Amino acid sequence: EGAGVDGCCPPGKPTLYGSVTRRGLSSDGVPDIAASEGFVVGEVTKKTILISCPHENVSTKFLAPYTSFCRIHQKSITCLDISSGGGLGVSTSTDGTMKIWQAANGEIRRLLEGHVYDVNCCRFFPSGLVVLSGGMDAQLKIWSAEDASCVVTFKGHKGGILDTAIVDRGRNVLSCSRDGTARLWDCGKSACLGIIADCGSPINGIAMGTADSSLNLGTPEKPPSEREVGTEGKILLLAREDKKLQGVGLQSRQPVFLFVGSDAFNCCTFLSSTYILAGTQDGNIYQLDVRNTDVPIQVIHRSGAPVLSLLPYRDGFIASQGN
Repeated sequence: EGAGVDGCCPPGKPTLYGSVTRRGLSSDGVPDIAASEGFVVGEVTKKTILISCPHENVSTKFLAPYTSFCRIHQKSITCLDISSGGGLGVSTSTDGTMKIWQAANGEIRRLLEGHVYDVNCCRFFPSGLVVLSGGMDAQLKIWSAEDASCVVTFKGHKGGILDTAIVDRGRNVLSCSRDGTARLWDCGKSACLGIIADCGSPINGIAMGTADSSLNLGTPEKPPSEREVGTEGKILLLAREDKKLQGVGLQSRQPVFLFVGSDAFNCCTFLSSTYILAGTQDGNIYQLDVRNTDVPIQVIHRSGAPVLSLLPYRDGFIASQGN
C-alpha cells in the first residue's frame, strides 16, 4: 500500500534509494513486503522488517513503534527527556511549546511558558521534580514540574542556548550557546560561576563526564568558588560548529584535547570514563579514547544524514539521524 523509502549510503559513493511496498497480508497476519531493485526483504514479522542491500553488504532491521503519542505536539519534536523514575516526559517542539506529560499514556500534565522564542533543549534534574531548559532568547530557565512555575532564570549568554548539562545532583548546571561560550551556573544564587570555554564558534552540544584518572585535566588559575559543587575530576565535551570536538577540564577551564572532524559536530556523549562518541552534520559518528584523540577508534557512517543525537544504551549506543 504506502511505500516507505530506504537509503543505503556506501562511503564515497552516491546514496542508493529504494522503496518497500506491502502487497497484502498472509493468513497469520504478517505483511507481504516487496522491495525495489537493489534491496532485498529478509525476515518479516508483525513488528519488524529486515531490509538488506546485498551489493553493499549492509542490512537494517526496521522496528514498529512500541507506542506513539501523536497529541503532545503539533510539529517536529526538537528535544525530549524522561525523568529518572520513568514517570514523566518533557519535550520541546517547533510548534513553540514545551510540555510535561505522563510517560505511560502521553497525557499532558503541564505547559511550561516563559521563553520568548523557540525552546531548544530541556532536561529533568535527577530528582525528576525540576526541569532545565534553554532557548533562542539566550535564557536558561529552571521550572517546577509540579506547578509549572519558573523558579530561576539565568541571563548572560549573548546568543541562543543550544544544550545543557547538570552537574551531580544539580546545585550547578552547564549551558552552551551560539555565542561560542559554555558557562557554569549556581542554581541557588542564580549566578554565573564562570565561562568554561569561549571558542569563537557556536557550541551545538555538550556532555559532562568523570574523567579517567590518568588524564591530566590541568589546574585552575584561581581557587574555585565554594559555590562550585562536583566540578572536580570532570571533563566537559564541546561539539562545535567549526568541525572541532573539544575536551575541557570543568574545574580548571583548561583545554584537554582538540579533535578535528569532517564537518560541524552536532552532539556528543560519554560511553565510559575513557570512551566518547560525537556525531557530525555529514553523518559520521566518531568513537574516541579521551587519553589519545589523535586517531579515532572507529568512524561509523551509515548515511549522509546529520547525526542529531547520541545516547549510550546497554553495551552500545543509540543514534538519531536527520533522515
